[in-house]
Amino acid sequence: MRALNKKLLRNLWKLRGQVLAIGIVIASGVAVLVMSLSALQALTETTEAYYERQRFGEVFASVKRAPQRLIEQIRTIPGVRSVDHRIKYLATLSIEGFEEPVIGQLVSIPEGRQPRLNQLVLREGRLVSPGHPDEVVLSEPFAEAHGMQPGDSFEALMNSNLRTLTVVGVALSPEYVYTIGPGALMPDDLRFGVMWIGREALEAAYDLDGAFNDLSLGLLHGTNPQDVIERLDKLLERYGGTGAIPRADQISNWFLMNEIRMQETMSTILPTIFLAVAAFLSNMVLGRLIATDRSEIGLMKAFGYSNWQVGWHYAKLVMAMAGVGIILGWAAGAWLGRVNTELYAEFYRFPLLIFRPDPGVFAIGALVSLIAALAGSLGAVRRAANLPPAEAMMPPAPPLYRKTRISGSRFILWLDQPSRIILRQIVRTPFKALFTSIGIACSVAVMIMALQWLDSIDRIVDVFFHDAQRQDMMVGLVETQSDTTLLEFRRMPGVLAAEPMRVTSVEFHAGTSTHRGAIEGVPDNPQLQRVYDAGGRVVQVPPDGLLLSTALADKLHLGIGDRVHVEVLQGRRPKRSIPVVDLYETYIGMTAYMNIDAFNRLMGERGSLEYVTLLVDDSQLPALYKELKALPKVAAVTLKDAAVHEFNETMAETILIYISFFAAFACALGFGVVYNSTRIALSERGRELATLRVLGFHRGEISYILLGEAGLLILIGLPLGCLAGAGLGWFMTSAMDSELYRIPLVIKASTNAIAVLVTLAATLLSAAVVRNRLDHLDLIAVLKTRE
Repeated sequence: MRALNKKLLRNLWKLRGQVLAIGIVIASGVAVLVMSLSALQALTETTEAYYERQRFGEVFASVKRAPQRLIEQIRTIPGVRSVDHRIKYLATLSIEGFEEPVIGQLVSIPEGRQPRLNQLVLREGRLVSPGHPDEVVLSEPFAEAHGMQPGDSFEALMNSNLRTLTVVGVALSPEYVYTIGPGALMPDDLRFGVMWIGREALEAAYDLDGAFNDLSLGLLHGTNPQDVIERLDKLLERYGGTGAIPRADQISNWFLMNEIRMQETMSTILPTIFLAVAAFLSNMVLGRLIATDRSEIGLMKAFGYSNWQVGWHYAKLVMAMAGVGIILGWAAGAWLGRVNTELYAEFYRFPLLIFRPDPGVFAIGALVSLIAALAGSLGAVRRAANLPPAEAMMPPAPPLYRKTRISGSRFILWLDQPSRIILRQIVRTPFKALFTSIGIACSVAVMIMALQWLDSIDRIVDVFFHDAQRQDMMVGLVETQSDTTLLEFRRMPGVLAAEPMRVTSVEFHAGTSTHRGAIEGVPDNPQLQRVYDAGGRVVQVPPDGLLLSTALADKLHLGIGDRVHVEVLQGRRPKRSIPVVDLYETYIGMTAYMNIDAFNRLMGERGSLEYVTLLVDDSQLPALYKELKALPKVAAVTLKDAAVHEFNETMAETILIYISFFAAFACALGFGVVYNSTRIALSERGRELATLRVLGFHRGEISYILLGEAGLLILIGLPLGCLAGAGLGWFMTSAMDSELYRIPLVIKASTNAIAVLVTLAATLLSAAVVRNRLDHLDLIAVLKTRE
């Protein structure tokens, strides 16, 4: 073995504590990178494979009622590969042992075979058979929520007829990886489920013989969906079409793609933080090593080693340190990536999981880590290579000490001697002290960034569910009803108050900007479903004109007083230019409100409604549930308490995963920074501390001198970390903004306190390790002078 390689191994063993600490920090960055990229790759590949195998549609459209002969015209649209026409209706279900109304999405499939598109993955049982109109296949999440399996039965109110349906199979569909009911924000498998029933059974139940009300299209490779949608909308308009949408806007796929985009954001930001700190730590360690190896560098030069050989020797030392972190990061990242992917596969109900991380993912993690470590140590390596032999073999020039203002201040005179030593050391090496504090600040910032998501979610729940919504439940109707329906609901048992709502699909146009959404019609001064601004005020809906959310106004580049062209996609499909009267801030959705009377005039209809919000007496809920189950016009029942519970549960399943990961990484970061800074300080000041022991200082005092400096720098880093955490949290919440959610930046005092305490615990652990080494300091060995 070459002499330099032997020296490299000796140095690594000698610095094993610091090497491991740096390795842990690098491993954190590599693990986050590998975890995010491998999970991103796995989610993307699993989604693509699932969609392809089950022939997931690429264009979706709904109509009121269209004849089957129209299918031949649709097939002639350029780019259309296949067409699957279906019947879809909502039905109210009665599940034994579950008191609340349950809504079922009925979807027709051919008896005895798979549909052309959106094919099912059978998990149990079989498909429906010809001649058995009461057989049904349940979606797996719904079946699991109610403990149902093939052979069980339940009642369904279908077009005013109560029928008993028998479960013959349990399945998954690419169309419903994220199953969300009408008017809901989150999946609720107890109260909403998808079920597939024979085509002939639905035709007979809803009088749609020879007709359909829903279809999906498969396209030829390279076809622009918008070109197909334009032609399809023209064909469907006369049959009550509400506007076709591409796969990208299909609600289930849209949620899934947003999750994938979040993974992309995570894989970019967080590894950068950890690897930057790792670069800083490797520079600290190598700089200290070169300072103690001056004479050895001089000897290497004297024996003929070139600048390149000396520089390469220390570069290999850096790469060896990084290598430890890379190997640990590979192992942790691969494991966490699989765990993360399995959690998402379970949450989004994938029937298959493709987890085969590309070797390129590990190569990227290794390459980025090596570059970061070498970049951080470049200056120290250059200094080692450029030291002239004669200069290197001489002891380094003693530092130039001079009296400073702080050394003569009254504050210094009040302190004891060990405290003065601490302050003088910090003042004489300000950059080293600053870098240590910055490292601690990074640890606190990462912890705050993770924990603030809980505060933000609490804020969303407070504003959207508690401040804005005063109702107990919202009932959706199958079709638009006259306002006399409101009187029926007010007479129901337990109903204390009822208010009408309309939610109608529209398309907004403003210059070159467009948005497909909805207008919500609400009464004057609503008390149950209020328009509540995130800033803390109730906004009154104007008697005429539109009230837009700021997110929608920004997308359309509109302000108060501007006019927006509105094309209604339902009913008579009127088109109007309507002024924007006011704006308000909301965290969920891109909503537009209008006075319900003005909206009915726009639609050319008298008093009409599609939703009813109810305030109810809890003691009368069983009677109210029973009546709602028997009401044919009910299409959806959303309970506010259940919605809040599902929102929190869904967020917890996804957000808490990241909080756990990044809390552990932040602890590793804090441990690595403090351990390295104190361990290096011990190596550099070992002779000084040993001298103090010989002069009569006891172990507690010299520990206070060494660790007190670290403690003071930690205290400086903590408030810096709180500020940096706010900045990092703002960056992350801004990056996560979407059309469905705007995450507010909310950081409670308790969040800062938890982050500070956890970081302190990690740093105290590292300090305890160094304290143990300091207590066992060999005074004779340290005080020996090199000859």
